[in-house]
Amino acid sequence: MSYFAKVLNNVVIDVIKAESEFFSTFIDSSPGTWIQTSYNSRGGIHYGQDGQPDNGIALRANYAGKGDTYDADNDVFYSSRPLDCNGIVCSSWKISAPTWLWSAPVPMPTTTLLSNQYYVWDESIKNWVEKNV
Repeated sequence: MSYFAKVLNNVVIDVIKAESEFFSTFIDSSPGTWIQTSYNSRGGIHYGQDGQPDNGIALRANYAGKGDTYDADNDVFYSSRPLDCNGIVCSSWKISAPTWLWSAPVPMPTTTLLSNQYYVWDESIKNWVEKNV
């Protein structure tokens, strides 16, 4: 079985699981194009059944989900720009090859926090801040 994303105006509007042969008899008159995606692809890496990278081919960088973007020029899928904890679009975040994942302009700190603390992105200061649970 394979997965296919229906893309309309560069936006994924549906994802189905089907045999490749399905499309030889399937008639779909609705607008959009079906493009194969891989459930095992994330961040430009292919993962095996055990969840570990397996040196397989990461088809189109990321598994497609409804609402994701299809970049035809680069033949990749990627998610929408992330929101910060206050519901504001993280306009400072960028996406780039080879992972096609969004990243903050400042890496999240790697310091160990107390068990009741975590980091969140604050777009107003364009940096990570500690929060308490």
